Amino acid sequence: MRRRRTLIGSPLEWQMIAAPVLPPPIPVLPERGGTQLKAPRAVVLVDTREQTPFDFSRFSGWFARVEKKALKVGDYTVAGLEETCVVERKDLADLIHSLTVDRAAFINRLRLMSSYPHRLLIISAPLSLVKSPYAHSNVNPNRIFQSLIAVLTGLNVPFLCTETHELGEEVVASYLYQIHLYDWLEANEYGRVLVDNDL
Repeated sequence: MRRRRTLIGSPLEWQMIAAPVLPPPIPVLPERGGTQLKAPRAVVLVDTREQTPFDFSRFSGWFARVEKKALKVGDYTVAGLEETCVVERKDLADLIHSLTVDRAAFINRLRLMSSYPHRLLIISAPLSLVKSPYAHSNVNPNRIFQSLIAVLTGLNVPFLCTETHELGEEVVASYLYQIHLYDWLEANEYGRVLVDNDL
């Protein structure tokens, strides 16, 4: 008996092919009553100790400029919001090192971050790689993964993994842009929404 060929394969067999589109000219535009609001552009601050900093040159229309400055905690923030916003960046090798060899110092930094209203740990590696065996380390991936979950639940510091360094740049640029924008909207009594009856 001849086997019938299915026209549509099982979703379990589908393979997702990533092809990120270019970032938008501006991430979001605030509106009230259908009228666009003109918000000032933020100044992004990059910690002077950051070894391989994100390059925000692709997002020049989003920010007034990017400046290097020694930050108290984290790698990125917005000028004027240094006490309320912090982003810490890790690539996979640095994450493994920080959660093993340099664990005490890293946990202390994360504790400091937990007191900031806006905090984010960005990992420029896919979560599947965080959970897979490491080529140049005998550290158990479950130890790193469970530490990240403990950071999320115990310290309330959210983490986000990105497929590439470039996507990490865009996530952080978008995050800082919107932190600044929401702060500006609240300070100017527009409320904490981008568009009426929306986010």
